[in-house]
Amino acid sequence: MKSLCEQNILMITRTMDLGGTENVVLQLCEILTGKVNKIIVCSSGGVHEKKLQEMGIKHYLIPDITSKNPMDMLKSCRLIKSIIDKEQITIVHSHHRMAAFYAELVAPRSVVKVANAHNTFTDKKELTQLAYRNTKVVAVGEMVKKNLIDYFEISKEQVCVIHNAVKPFDGKIVPVEILYKEHAKGNVLIGNIGRLSEQKGMTYFIEAAKITAKAHPEARFIIVGDGEEKEQLQAQVKVKGLQDKVLFLGYRNDIQNVMSQLDFVVLSSLWEGLPLTPIEAYSVGKTVIGTAVDGTPEIIRDGVDGYLVEPRNPVQLAEKMNKLIENPRIRSEMETQAMKRYQDEFSFEKLSKRYIDFYEEL
Repeated sequence: MKSLCEQNILMITRTMDLGGTENVVLQLCEILTGKVNKIIVCSSGGVHEKKLQEMGIKHYLIPDITSKNPMDMLKSCRLIKSIIDKEQITIVHSHHRMAAFYAELVAPRSVVKVANAHNTFTDKKELTQLAYRNTKVVAVGEMVKKNLIDYFEISKEQVCVIHNAVKPFDGKIVPVEILYKEHAKGNVLIGNIGRLSEQKGMTYFIEAAKITAKAHPEARFIIVGDGEEKEQLQAQVKVKGLQDKVLFLGYRNDIQNVMSQLDFVVLSSLWEGLPLTPIEAYSVGKTVIGTAVDGTPEIIRDGVDGYLVEPRNPVQLAEKMNKLIENPRIRSEMETQAMKRYQDEFSFEKLSKRYIDFYEEL
């Protein structure tokens, strides 16, 4: 096996748009730059292509790897094969099951195959088994690992866990005008950050906001993100008469900056892999109320650095929001624990060391 500095790595991901998986790809590029011979990325493109360019990393455009169009599938196979040959790739690192599937189909035996599993699934069992047949899989959490072993029957020896992480906040707070104004009025700011999609359970957050707003008129509920459910959620807010209580900030690319201006954070997801939101919150010393789904309990220690609640349970969520509003001392203790949790387990330094060790052992 070649030493790490001689490796040519190809990262295959669906897009280089905004998202958790794409962030992991960028983090890996940063960690490995200067430690390997070269890194190549291929995807259907997106806003983060510019970041790759700034890092000096070559990006190849391929069709969307989830496309079921036979022509796209054939084109993806040919392109990935030609990139592996042309760039003399020694390790393929996939970030989607279909990426791993294509790598399994076209990569020569001499090429080492690695894949990140970012979520739990209960579909495409045979395809997943084929995709990971000769692949070392990095699960982002223990629940993702359990899912791979129990449901997909992937060998235990093939799977290891490396938790997601985020970079520390630089501490330069840029005031968000609407948040600044609300705080100046003495209001409590409760944030929920994520894509406005079914997965993130924002509708239950709004239901809980209705309950909490009755007990605490000073509470403001800040929804940060964009997505397909935006209009539906805005309509729900109107029906509930919460237009002055629930504020939509839209998409932001300064999440840690925004979080540092909130009082605490809610994660109302219905399912997750290992979510970045609580890690981001902990990195700026904010506590989190999260739903006890999949990998979230691997981050939030109930009653220590945050609270865990049942998914789809607005009453329970409202109870915990009320508790944090009414008990600043508890909140302060949890914030101290949250920062410690981040530094001990989810810091960028920890992530870097774990991935370097992982790559050196391949």
